[in-house]
Amino acid sequence: MNRTLIIGTRGSDLALWQANFVRYSLAEIGVAAELKIIKTQGDRILNLSFDKLEGKGFFTKELEEELLANTIDIAVHSHKDLPTENPPGLIIAAVSEREDPSELLLILKDCVDVRQKMSLKYGARVGTSSNRRKAQLLAYRPDLDIKDLRGNVPTRIGKLHDEKYDAIMVAKAGISRLKINLDEFHVEVLTPAELVPAPAQGVLAIQIRGSDSELFDTLQKLNHPDVAEELSVERTVLKLFGGGCHLPLGCYCRRDDGVFQVFTSKADKGDDFPDRAFIQSPTADGLAEKVVALFDSKRKLPQSVFISRELSEQSYFRRALQKHNIRIDARSLIRTVPVITKLSQHIFQDADWLFFSSKNAVEYFFQLNPQLPKDVKFGVVGAGSEEMLRLKGYFTSFTGEGIDTADVAVEFAKLANGTKVVFPGAEESLKSIQKGLSADTKIVDLPVYETVLDENIEASGADVLVFTSPSNVEAYFADNLLDPWQKVIAIGKSTGNKLGEMGTQYILPSAPDEVGLAEAVFGCSL
Repeated sequence: MNRTLIIGTRGSDLALWQANFVRYSLAEIGVAAELKIIKTQGDRILNLSFDKLEGKGFFTKELEEELLANTIDIAVHSHKDLPTENPPGLIIAAVSEREDPSELLLILKDCVDVRQKMSLKYGARVGTSSNRRKAQLLAYRPDLDIKDLRGNVPTRIGKLHDEKYDAIMVAKAGISRLKINLDEFHVEVLTPAELVPAPAQGVLAIQIRGSDSELFDTLQKLNHPDVAEELSVERTVLKLFGGGCHLPLGCYCRRDDGVFQVFTSKADKGDDFPDRAFIQSPTADGLAEKVVALFDSKRKLPQSVFISRELSEQSYFRRALQKHNIRIDARSLIRTVPVITKLSQHIFQDADWLFFSSKNAVEYFFQLNPQLPKDVKFGVVGAGSEEMLRLKGYFTSFTGEGIDTADVAVEFAKLANGTKVVFPGAEESLKSIQKGLSADTKIVDLPVYETVLDENIEASGADVLVFTSPSNVEAYFADNLLDPWQKVIAIGKSTGNKLGEMGTQYILPSAPDEVGLAEAVFGCSL
C-alpha cells in the first residue's frame, strides 16, 4: 500500500493509545499512517450514564461520518461502544486481541475491610455510571451506595484520589493500556466470571469503508478471527436483547479446550437483582439464540429447589431464586465436629503455604488460635473458602477456581512445588490438591474436623436437588431415591463422582460457589 492512511480517533488518553497501537501495528507491516483527532457527542455529553451511551453511537457517530466523507481511512473504536449494526457502507475489517476484560475495584486504603466481600467497608460509596456494574455489585453487596461517575479514566481516578468516593470501578483493560500506577489504592480484581463485562469489552475494532478492498486485505494481517468469533456471540446476544438499549447487560464468551462458554448477566434496571446464565457449546452456531432463550419470561423455571447446606437471608443463591418465587429447602445433611483441641506450633515452622479446601477447614483451624509465621501465604479452593478466610482477616495468594480440583491442583503446583504446604482439613479428605504437588514438596496434612452423616434423612420433593459435598450425597441416598422428574446439580466434580457412583445424572455449574449454583438452577427448565 503506497498511501499514508488517516486514522480517526477520539482525543482521550485511552483513545489515543488505541489509535497509536493500530498505527504502530500498521508500521510493523510497512504501512504508514497518521492520526486525526475527532470530538464525538459522547465527549460532550457528561450528564448521562454510560449505559445510555455505550452501543448507541455516541462515541462513534462522528468518526463514522468522516469515514463516509472520505476524510479518514480508518476509525479505531472500543468495540463495546459500537452499535450492533454498521452504517451502510462501513464494515469492521479487523479486531484486536482481547485485553483482559476483568473489572477493577479501586478502594481508598482507609475504606478497606478485608472481612467484607471485595474488601470494601460496609455501606461504602462506589462510583460507576454503568447500570451493568451497579446491578452486579449490588447483587454481591446490597449495602453499597452506588453513585454516578463520569469522565475519562484519569479523571475518574482523580475523583477517587480526592475522596469523592470510597471506591470506583474501572475496566482493567484501560488501566493496563495506560500503565496507570495504582499503588495509592487497594485493588480488587473481579474476573469476567465474577462480574460479567460488557459485550466486546477489552477489544479494539478497526472500521473502514466497505468499498476499500485493498485496505481490507491489508488489515487482515492485524485481524484475530478467533476473537471475532467470540465477539459475534456476545454482540448477537446484545442485538437480540435490543441492540444499544441501556439494559444492565453483561455477556462474555470464551473458549475452553475448544468449547465455547458464555456468561450472561441481565437485569431490568440497575437496582434490580440480575439473572445469571451460563451455557456451553462445541460450536458458536446458534449459541446467542440459546443464551437469549434462557431469559425468556415464558420459560418455566423450577418451582422448588433443595440445597444441602444452610443459607443466610443475604445469601446470593437464596436471593437469586427468591426473585422468581422459587421455594427453597436449605438444610445440611451432615454435621462437622472438631478432632483436635490444641495445635503443635512446630507444624508451622518454615511453612510457606496454608491451604484450605473448604469453609469448614478455615473455621475449625482458626478456632485453634494458631500462631502463624509472618510470611506464610494462603491458598483456597473456591469463593466460599476465600470469603471465610477474609472473615478471619486474611487475604489469599491463590484462589482455585473451577469445578475440578485436579485442575486447581495443577495451577497451585506452579506456585507451591518445592515448598512446605500445611493442609488443615477434614479427617477423611480426598487430598486432591496434595496429589498434584511434586515429590520435593513438603506436605503436612493437619486434620482439624471430621464429618458425621445424619441419619433418617427426609426425602425432598423439590424439582431440583443441589448437592454441595460427597458426604451430603452419601447421607441423602442412604435412605432415598430420586423421583423421575427431579434434576440434580453437583457443586463440583468430587461431588459429581459420588453421584456417578450411584448411577445418577447430574449438572455441573460454571464455578463451585453460590453464583455458579444459581446459574445452574436458572438453566434448568421444567
